[in-house]
Amino acid sequence: MKIGVFSVLYGDLTLPAMLEKIKSFGLDTVEIGCGGYPGKSHCDPEVLLADPKKLEEFKQAFQTAGVEISALSVHGNALHPDPEIARSFHEDWRNACRLAGKLGIRIINTFSGCPGDSEQAKYPNWVTCAWPTDFLEILKWQWEEKIIPYWQEESKFALEHGVDKIAFEMHPGFSVYNVDTLLKLREAVGESIGANFDPSHLVWQGVDPVAAIRELGKHNAIFHFHAKDTHIDQYNTAVNGVLDTKEYDRLPERSWLFRSVGYGNDYKYWKDIVSELRLVGYDYVLSIEHEDALASIDEGFGKAVGFLQEVILNEPMPKAWWV
Repeated sequence: MKIGVFSVLYGDLTLPAMLEKIKSFGLDTVEIGCGGYPGKSHCDPEVLLADPKKLEEFKQAFQTAGVEISALSVHGNALHPDPEIARSFHEDWRNACRLAGKLGIRIINTFSGCPGDSEQAKYPNWVTCAWPTDFLEILKWQWEEKIIPYWQEESKFALEHGVDKIAFEMHPGFSVYNVDTLLKLREAVGESIGANFDPSHLVWQGVDPVAAIRELGKHNAIFHFHAKDTHIDQYNTAVNGVLDTKEYDRLPERSWLFRSVGYGNDYKYWKDIVSELRLVGYDYVLSIEHEDALASIDEGFGKAVGFLQEVILNEPMPKAWWV
């Protein structure tokens, strides 16, 4: 198992400088943002696809640095009810698929998207309640008319470009946000649908990452992994619960905060996660995503690297590997 990083945390650096920075932390694996919310700081597929020379220079930068790309990431909402917003995210997604084909990359990390409540909607509508029953009608329409048809078509497009692993980040606010919704889409679309497993978005929902990994492992549905933690504020949660719409800069008031790994949950928690990943056959990358408002980039990233190194190195192999 390797430790990697989601490159957007060093989006202000040039590609060579970013790769040099990653190497300075002892890593040789990176996840590259190439559109959607992560932006195109180190990789603009449209530019690279239009210019073979620039594409070759892009490849050479990684070869020179000795760094491997674990996945391309293009998180957006191609199902947004605003046609222009949807079109932009859709084109980012498709260009990422085209570029992945040129680079020989089989995994793209993304979001499922979230439609509105009808063809006349202006904003996405994330349904989280079964009553009043209007919500169930919205949910039925979203899945049958928008979500499943879109990803059935896009999974075919991805496969045409060699991408056989569409790794959804289970993220609240989008239609795929937990194990149940991920497996629902996988059943409807096929085995190219899986998870970019990010515990941080599951922890505050009350999900046990180990249990979720075990369930997804039964389906061989974990394609990539984000190493990011969440701290639950027991006092604010005791008053208001975990659903929280306060801005992320109102840190003392929020029910939960994103933290660097080890600052939301302890070594035992993360060792159990890594053990379960190994038990279900995941032996790929733990890609650090830094969104810790209480730490600088270098500080948060450096602590995450050190913490994960200790977790991995001190983690015994599961018994099944040596009996």
